[in-house]
Amino acid sequence: MTQAKGLSDVLAPGLSVVFCGLNPALSAVRDGHNFSAPSNRFWRVLHLAGFTPRLLRAEEERELLRYGCGITAAVSRATRSADELMLNDYVEAAPALEVKMRKIAPANLAFLGKAAFAAISARDCDWGKQSEVFAGATTWVLPNPSGLNRAFSLDRLTAHYRDLKSTL
Repeated sequence: MTQAKGLSDVLAPGLSVVFCGLNPALSAVRDGHNFSAPSNRFWRVLHLAGFTPRLLRAEEERELLRYGCGITAAVSRATRSADELMLNDYVEAAPALEVKMRKIAPANLAFLGKAAFAAISARDCDWGKQSEVFAGATTWVLPNPSGLNRAFSLDRLTAHYRDLKSTL
């Protein structure tokens, strides 16, 4: 399953959780691996929150499947910053995301940042577990681990991800 050209989803049937980024970064497409920017805290947060027994590198992204985790993006179009996306980008991408999630049937779908979930559900949301189910999966909204997201320290990010991990 592919997202942007040169960047693949990391998915398999029956995962415990799929982490759904807003969209791929240009650096990820260039590198061919999700969350590959040195400033992105995704891999560190997953390890600190207990999803992986060791700190994985972006090049090892397929190993996530061994731990019941996957990766996709709400919008497949790569940008320098997610701020370049509009509400309509998420709304238009939602049907394809739903088909993809129904096909692999993860237990949980964790949106990384509020923008995609808020656009798809047409409501404001808080961090954490949501009341809505998307494509059969329990939905979560977690802070985006991008290095551009300065509102969350590594400790605060990890605490939010650990909340999800504690339910698996």
